[in-house]
Amino acid sequence: MSRICQITGKTAQNGNNVSHSKRRTKRLFNVNLQKKKFFWPEQNCWIEMKVSAQAIRTINKKGLNAVLLEANKKGLI
Repeated sequence: MSRICQITGKTAQNGNNVSHSKRRTKRLFNVNLQKKKFFWPEQNCWIEMKVSAQAIRTINKKGLNAVLLEANKKGLI
């Protein structure tokens, strides 16, 4: 997997660089991905995932097990 969040499914977006003279050239807005290890208490193991900064905040708020179940329902995992 390349530059895709394993929890939210976020990918890079297209946009434009706009210069001072308003000339537009194409560019990519990449996702803020982090390689992070999480402890999964239900399975008593560590898992390493590539997740976005937003996904890290969601995991802190809802818990790892709930977020993994939601991602599994969406078909991301």
